[in-house]
Amino acid sequence: MKRIVFVLFFVMASVQGHAEAVKVSFAPDGSMLRGGKPYFIKGAGGENNLDELVKRGGNSFRTWTEGGLAGQLDNANELGLTVCAGIWLEKECNWFSYHKPEHCERQLERVRKTIRQHRDHPALLLWGLGNEIEGDGNDEAMWQQLNRLAQMVHEEDPAHPTFTAVAGLSPPKAAGLIKHTPDLDIVGINTYGGLFSLRQHLEKVGWTKPWFLSEFGPQGFWESPKTKWNAPLEPTSTQKAAMIRNCYEKAITPGGPCAGGYIFLWGEKQEATATWFGVFLKTGETVATADLMQELWSGKAPDNRAPILKSFKCSTTTINPSETFTANVEASDPDGDKLEVRWEIINDTQRLDAKGSEIPPTPLDGLIQSEGPSAAIKAPEKAGSYRVFVYVTDGKGHAATANVPVQVK
Repeated sequence: MKRIVFVLFFVMASVQGHAEAVKVSFAPDGSMLRGGKPYFIKGAGGENNLDELVKRGGNSFRTWTEGGLAGQLDNANELGLTVCAGIWLEKECNWFSYHKPEHCERQLERVRKTIRQHRDHPALLLWGLGNEIEGDGNDEAMWQQLNRLAQMVHEEDPAHPTFTAVAGLSPPKAAGLIKHTPDLDIVGINTYGGLFSLRQHLEKVGWTKPWFLSEFGPQGFWESPKTKWNAPLEPTSTQKAAMIRNCYEKAITPGGPCAGGYIFLWGEKQEATATWFGVFLKTGETVATADLMQELWSGKAPDNRAPILKSFKCSTTTINPSETFTANVEASDPDGDKLEVRWEIINDTQRLDAKGSEIPPTPLDGLIQSEGPSAAIKAPEKAGSYRVFVYVTDGKGHAATANVPVQVK
């Protein structure tokens, strides 16, 4: 009889839901604990290519909204990953205001519903209350609402800490968080070029609570040098990996109150260019940043690595319509693999869809007149800003990329 009751209880527990939540907390030195054991985030932004994330030594991924969270948590649990679960919050706008109590109350109840739905999932790590909603950091009403949301989450789910992700931690943002959000457990910092000196900056603004990198990566297009016609200059994939290594070892590896971070982006995305942030190409190859993260996460470099791009240049960057110019790339492969080179030229004028996302430009046909390490390229007939891309692949799923803006007068 006892055996039958136990079996029934087990079946009912399996049907009703997941295993119990794993409690996440912080040690006195600010480091993160999961299930009472040290847990350092070796994470990536995005829900794609998760098998590759596990293979590379990652342990967590970050999302920005609650859409599809149930499936994401289940998938993570099967792979042994955790989820930094973002909940989308409105920015101050013409249809939502943090100064209107009725708007804030509706928002709070919407967030409460999400918390109740997913709080017991064993793959859940953190609750992210909004991403870069803070503006210049001077809106007290917004910070106060974030604290109310954090208080509610603690009541509904004492097992998982709360954070908000801010775009850098300027003095006004740090002051707003310190003064108005005592119930937020940890702050997520989205930073790129500022990562190298982040620890010194946190001391300067008086930040003493735990923190992690909710986004980090190469120098952003808003931080990069620009051409005379205001086109940002993108580092090569090899240069990006070197910069990220330097910043990671300076800011993240020392640990302490830093709980780790999420590389942006574990996938591919058109943002300024198709290659600026993505660790993957649209064709599926990984770039040197993936190899770097595997080394940083696991302590061991992969057996086969991405090509190394040594130099890349165009004979001119200001050209006449239909004029032919040349572009040259020098690359090597650390494993001796045979390399192939592919060239593209695209229109560099930004186009947005109805949701405000960038529309990936289509490569222009008929303008690459010869391939190989040295290419002859015919300029478009129409004046404007363009960009020449080179892709160097090893036939083993890895690539190096570079591009340069050109102007047709």
